[in-house]
Formats: sequence, C-alpha cells, structure tokens
Amino acid sequence: MTLTIQEIMDFLPHRYPFLLIDRVLEFEPQKRVVAIKNVTMNEPFFQGHFPGAPLMPGVLIVEAMAQAGALIMLSEIADRGSKLAVFTGIDGAKFRRSVTPGDQIRIEVGVVSFRPRFGKMEGKAYVDGKLACEATLTCMIVPRAQGSKAEAGSSEAAR
Repeated sequence: MTLTIQEIMDFLPHRYPFLLIDRVLEFEPQKRVVAIKNVTMNEPFFQGHFPGAPLMPGVLIVEAMAQAGALIMLSEIADRGSKLAVFTGIDGAKFRRSVTPGDQIRIEVGVVSFRPRFGKMEGKAYVDGKLACEATLTCMIVPRAQGSKAEAGSSEAAR
C-alpha cells in the first residue's frame, strides 16, 4: 500500500514545518514502512544550520524515521485522532552521511516488537542508496489532551 501526503496527514498530527514525511512507498501493517522525505533548500532549518553550508540536523532525520514508525502504530488505532505516538527512547543512533538540499531520504522502518500501546522499531535512512542514519526507536501511544502542550505542537509530545 502507498500513501499520499494527504493520507499521511490523516494519520499524523504533524504539520508544516514539522511534517517530515512526503510519501509512503510501501506499508505492511505491524511490520514495516518505506517512506520518502524530499529535502529542499526551502526547509526553515537551513537558514541557521549552517549558513553557506546547509546540513539537515541529525535529530530531524531521526524525527522523520519516528514519524514513519508512528504511521505503523497509529494505523492500528481506530480513534487515532484522539491519540499521539510519543518518543520514549532513541538507542544506537549513528549518522553515516550528510543530508543536504536536493537529497531524497528513503526511510525504512521495521517493527522489532509491537503491542497496542508500545512499539520498538529499527529505522534506517538512505540517500542515493547509501546509509545516512540508523537508530532503534521506541514509542508509546498516549491520549491527546485537549489544550495541552501536545495540542499546541510541543516537540516532545507531538509525535
């Protein structure tokens, strides 16, 4: 199964400038997802990271992997509009290659363990077929509280 940006936005609460998945190429429920992030010079973080030598922050590459993993988790929840997938851990993150404007990141996330409210996943990000980043991500499904920091788009809770 593939997903367009509009379908991705039906699953994830993220919006510009923090939605970091542009398309889903492959999706196997409870197993794996392959997604794409097109990196352009128009990304707001390039204004300061780094002027004259734009480099996508590693934490945002990991965030893109987490968003892809959240698709797996949230796809299993009927009332996903009232839930958030939040980070609970990032282990073994390694950055192997720079990501710069014009790159297309291929994000592959596979499930290590999956329970209704908790997931552990292995994420890898590739550019031009070369590994750029890898990490083990854990997340948990929590209620989306009305009027909370999470509703306002807090970076900790808005995953």
